[in-house]
Amino acid sequence: MNSIGINYKKMEKEREMDELILVNAEDEEIGYGEKAYVHEKGLLHRAFSVFIVNDGKMLIQKRNRNKYHSGGLWTNACCSHPRKGESLKEAVHRRLEEELGIDCDVEELFDFMYRTVFAENLYEYEFDHVFLADYSGSIELNREEASEIKWIDLQELKEDIVRRPEKYTSWFLIAVNKVIKVAEEKKEWKQ
Repeated sequence: MNSIGINYKKMEKEREMDELILVNAEDEEIGYGEKAYVHEKGLLHRAFSVFIVNDGKMLIQKRNRNKYHSGGLWTNACCSHPRKGESLKEAVHRRLEEELGIDCDVEELFDFMYRTVFAENLYEYEFDHVFLADYSGSIELNREEASEIKWIDLQELKEDIVRRPEKYTSWFLIAVNKVIKVAEEKKEWKQ
């Protein structure tokens, strides 16, 4: 791993992984590409982020330091990319199982596009679909994906992202406030 936290060995290994879905600005499929190549070239691709809340708290994970980017940063409960030929919902349920050992109902809230430059030839340029789940069961953390998880009070989280945004992933910072607002509104509906 280099000084800015990029794991080039991990990137090389992921060259052999499934193809990602390339999209245009309307999220229409326009092709496919290997994961490492897509991130090296900064190609717009479909992704998803799953946020899990329960009883006024959000489940966040600390990304494994060996991830090829953003290792050691806090982020939402689960995120990834659908594979070629896989629907968003199928991918969400697959990754919830792979990362957290769970399956639960999810609701798509919104989507957004973002682009983050991590280094020369390493970009995250995603059309990200944001999902919300209410879950309180047991979790079996995949240590290859995350080094730890924790439940954090929504108000405490809002304050922490203002005080220390460098602790969080770029996509999390973009989406979290909107997700918290929806989660708080849903809590009011249940009462």
